[in-house]
Parts: sequence; C-alpha cells; structure tokens
Amino acid sequence: MPAKKKTKATASRTAKRRKRSVAARKSARARTAPAAVRQQLVPDGGKQVIRRLKGQLAEAEKRIEALQALSDTDFLLDILNRRGFERELHRSIAYIKRYHASGALIVLDVDRLKPINDAFGHAAGDEVLKAVVGVLQRHVRSSDVVGRLGGDEFALLLWNLTEGDALAKASQLEAAIDGLSLIFKGRAVSAGASAGVAMLGSGADPGAALEQADRAMYARKRQRRGEI
Repeated sequence: MPAKKKTKATASRTAKRRKRSVAARKSARARTAPAAVRQQLVPDGGKQVIRRLKGQLAEAEKRIEALQALSDTDFLLDILNRRGFERELHRSIAYIKRYHASGALIVLDVDRLKPINDAFGHAAGDEVLKAVVGVLQRHVRSSDVVGRLGGDEFALLLWNLTEGDALAKASQLEAAIDGLSLIFKGRAVSAGASAGVAMLGSGADPGAALEQADRAMYARKRQRRGEI
C-alpha cells in the first residue's frame, strides 16, 4: 500500500509539471507569434481596451504639444515669447556651429510706448505692439524668427546675412516702424523703434549674443535721442 501511494503522488507531480510546461509553451508562442495571430489571442474586450488606451494616449500627446506651444507663445501677439525665442536661438546657433552657417540677431525696442499707454490706455499700447509685429513679419522671410523678449522689446533671428545686410535690415525696420501712424481718440499717434545687431557665427554664444545686440540697441536709442 505505501508503494502505491508513492506512485500516485509521483504521477500527480508529473502531471502538474506537464501542465505547467504546456502553459509555458503556449505563452511563449503567443509572445513570438505574428501580430495577426496575437490579435486572435486577445479577447474582443481586450482589443477594445487597447483601442481606447491608444486613443487616450494620442489625445494626451496632442494636449502636451498644445501646452508646449502655449508655453513658448506670447498670448497677445501670437509670436514666440522670450522662452520660445531663446530656445530657438540655442537650436539655431547649434546648427550654425555644425554646418558653418551664418546669421544675425536683431534686438529692437519700441520708442514712446509709455507715453501712449499713459495718454490713451494700455489697450492703445497693445494695438501699437500688434502693428509693430505686423511690420516685423512683413519684412522678414518665413525662415526667419520673430519673438517678444518682454514689454516693448523684440528680437529677430535672420539667416545668411552679412553684417552690412543685417545693419541695413535693422535700419529698414526702424524706418518702417517710424512710419506707422495709428488713430486713438481722434488723434494720430506714432511710435518708433531702435534696433541693435549682433552677428552669429561658429563661435557664437546665445547669452552673449543677446547681450551684445541689447547693448547695441541701447546705444542706437541714445543716438536717436540725440544724446550722443
């Protein structure tokens, strides 16, 4: 009798091992099977869950892209804000260094905006800024970049210009903005702009380039005011 019990126990263990082995082989075949076969192995309910999760993931990715775009965009003027422009400047300088390209950075400050805000309100000042952005976008190429650094200060990233071309473009932008005329409360109002230039070459640094263009802009502003 003890021998028979031992034989039954051994047979039971053997049967369990055989079942586990068969289950493992089925699992391995499911993992290595072609996509069409794996789909057949997934119940219909599972397929619906997968489709729903894929749809939710796609929507989440779109939402992330939209939020990223908003974080880099000036909500009033619909151009890059400082964060977005500086990111683009870093990318562009990396490209310039890698491919030995060239570019120019122009920093431009709107003149006489505070008196307009004081006399006619900030809504009028916003209209001036929108008109300035319109001028900037009309005078650059689609490959160039326009951004707002903050307040009444703007920056432009222009590709493949010589220094002479960049200085001429800065003067052209000043003249175009000087020529703007808007009507507030029955009065014609004009602003103006002062622009500074920094060239971008293989040794350019984003922060240093912004500081250089900013200094050149303030020097130009003093010159326009007749201080020097």
